[in-house]
Amino acid sequence: QQEYQVGPCVGIDAGDQLFMSRYILQRICEEFQVYCTFHPKPIVDGDWNGAGMHTNVSTKAMREEGGLEVIKKAIYKLAAKHQEHIAVYGTGNELRLTGKHETASIDQFSFGVANRGASVR
Repeated sequence: QQEYQVGPCVGIDAGDQLFMSRYILQRICEEFQVYCTFHPKPIVDGDWNGAGMHTNVSTKAMREEGGLEVIKKAIYKLAAKHQEHIAVYGTGNELRLTGKHETASIDQFSFGVANRGASVR
């Protein structure tokens, strides 16, 4: 399991950068005859957390005085649409988002500061 970063990106450019980075990764793997997958839990045997993508997001208002309230408002908006977001998040995430191994449950939205098991931290 490996991790790499893309960005910083502004707005919709993040999606373009993500897909280009995945394309480049796949071409490099081809060159070295290595198989890579973006499946959230490619090996289902065993007791481990799988692999997911996380995103760091902030706005100018979130970084200014009173920013914590702006962050909370954004989190509440995410919480209200949790099931809608999970429905389009991709296949196989029910194998990874179990509520164990520093993951949130796929069925329940959660947030917290320095909480590695939260949906948003």
